[in-house]
Amino acid sequence: MNRPPFDPPDESEIAIVSRQIGRPARNAIGIAARCVCGAPTVVATGPRLDDGTPFPTLYYLTHPAATAAISTLEATGVMPKFAALLDDESTATAYRAAHESYIADRESLEYVAEIEGVSAGGMPKRVKCLHALAAHALAAGPGVNPIGDLALEWAEWTPTVCECADYESSDG
Repeated sequence: MNRPPFDPPDESEIAIVSRQIGRPARNAIGIAARCVCGAPTVVATGPRLDDGTPFPTLYYLTHPAATAAISTLEATGVMPKFAALLDDESTATAYRAAHESYIADRESLEYVAEIEGVSAGGMPKRVKCLHALAAHALAAGPGVNPIGDLALEWAEWTPTVCECADYESSDG
């Protein structure tokens, strides 16, 4: 089984992620996607936290501009529209494959029986959290998660335009 393509984060990356999410980062095992400037956009979190708690969310969206844009998108009521896309057999098949890809990535790091078969964002049958789906799409690359890709397409944010300076200047 192949491991996801990220190296362990260094202390400065953990500090950036912690600032981005407004709390200490827990069990960060890698930076799964980056802004064009190199700053973290998606952090990878271990499948089991230090206290032993199972943690199914491998890919977590951290970039403030990205999380804000996805929150705004969710607030516009797109969730039912995106969920309706799963009525299409080809979209549903691709979404199930994204679910399986997510689990394979996580299990390549560690198998945790308590979260067996669980991915994120409502996959494979629902659209529940666009943040998780966008994080997966950013980490896995285009074409892996059709709903995550669509969320990124519709959001008023792109990983190809750096907004990190805006965040840093407003953070103090």
